[in-house]
Formats: sequence, structure tokens, C-alpha cells
Amino acid sequence: MRKFGLIGYPLSHSFSKQYFTEKFQKEGIDAEYCNFPIESLDELDNIIRNEPDLVGLNVTIPYKTAIIPRLTQVGICAKFIQSVNTICIERVGSEYNLTGANTDVIGFKESIEPFVKGHDMALILGTGGAAKAAFHVLEDLGIECESVSRTHDEGDFTYEDLTPEDIWEHSIIVNCTPLGMYPKMEAAPDIPYESITPEHVMYDMIYNPAETVFLKHGRKRGATTINGLQMLVRQAEESWKIWNNS
Repeated sequence: MRKFGLIGYPLSHSFSKQYFTEKFQKEGIDAEYCNFPIESLDELDNIIRNEPDLVGLNVTIPYKTAIIPRLTQVGICAKFIQSVNTICIERVGSEYNLTGANTDVIGFKESIEPFVKGHDMALILGTGGAAKAAFHVLEDLGIECESVSRTHDEGDFTYEDLTPEDIWEHSIIVNCTPLGMYPKMEAAPDIPYESITPEHVMYDMIYNPAETVFLKHGRKRGATTINGLQMLVRQAEESWKIWNNS
């Protein structure tokens, strides 16, 4: 039986295991999907060697960028944005090759594209792998993007820098941080929510809970709000295509 899985830490928020387990059952696919919560990428080699039926992995926080030096090959898109969320494992005798790809880009583009018309500036909260995918997609759609981070050396703004005027100017705001994710659902990025208007689009890559505190702030001020469920479904299906066509 072929085996697939997810690496990251922690994995209490994981969408993938439930999604693929249900998919395999409904479609009669002889395969298994497992979670591999690892506190360090140094554990990856042992997982691959101890799981001989493992042929594909998804990658989540915090390893989407850190995984790249450990891969044999990286797809063009994943290399360009420096973020990998899908890995194919090819075994050659007792050794193996790892090929990385990014399906977040497709998932995010298909879920946000219907909402970008009439907007020209976006604020990306976070600078990790998911943020890199969002940045790439929105710029490709003609939206000027700026990023927010905890430090000046990583983003265009820090959270302390943000003013009401910055929020007004950026009518698309995308949360690519884990703030607000289950089980710490009371958290939210620290931005001037009082400046949100009905003209804003607020997108949260988190899907659990379905409405984060971040999205609640937007809904209360009349903004268009979108959670990450559709993106996750699309990126999962693209991962499945890659695993089966590799």
C-alpha cells in the first residue's frame, strides 16, 4: 500500500490527514495518509528510511522554506518563491531522491482571483512559505504587495509601524501567519482593525476555525472575508496529481 504524509510542527491543526483519508475511502484508493510531527528536519531521513512505502509528503509550518536544501530537485515555481509544500520520494536501492514543488500557489490563486478586481495594493501578514506564495500570486495578478513582519529586516513594515493610513491604502489584507489557528483561536495579527472598510478584502489562510478573530474584525466592518479552506482543497488535489504523475 502506498503511503503519503505531512511533515511540520505542530500538526494539531492539520487538514491534510482527514482530507486524504476521506478521499481514499470515497474513491476506493488503496493508500494511507499519516501525520509526521517533527521538531527538527533532522528527523526526516529516519522517517523516509523507516517507512519504505512512503512515496509523497506535504510540508507545512515551519519547514516550507527550510526543507529546500535537503531536496534533490526543486520545481521552477517552488524555486522562484523559495517555498515547497509537496515532495515526491523516489527510491533508488537503499538511497532516495526528493523532488519539491509548490501547490499553494495554485490553491491561493484560484481562491482569491475572483475578488481582486478593482484593487491595486495588498498587505501580506507574515514572511514564511505561505506568504511567499501569496506575494507571488498577487503580484502576478497585477497587485502591488508589501509585507509585514515582526522585524524590519524581514518585511516592508513591522506591526508597530502600521498606521491607519497603511490599512486604507492596502485594500487586500492576507494573513499568512498561524495567529488565530486552533487551538489558540483568541489570537490575531496586531493591525489597526478600526481602519478596515467595506472596500477591503480580508483573506486568512487559516481554515480552523472557519472564522478567525482576524476575519471577525473584517466582517464586523463590512469587509469581504475569505478563509483558507478552498485554498487547502485545491492545493491538496494538485499535490495528488503531482504524486501520481511523478
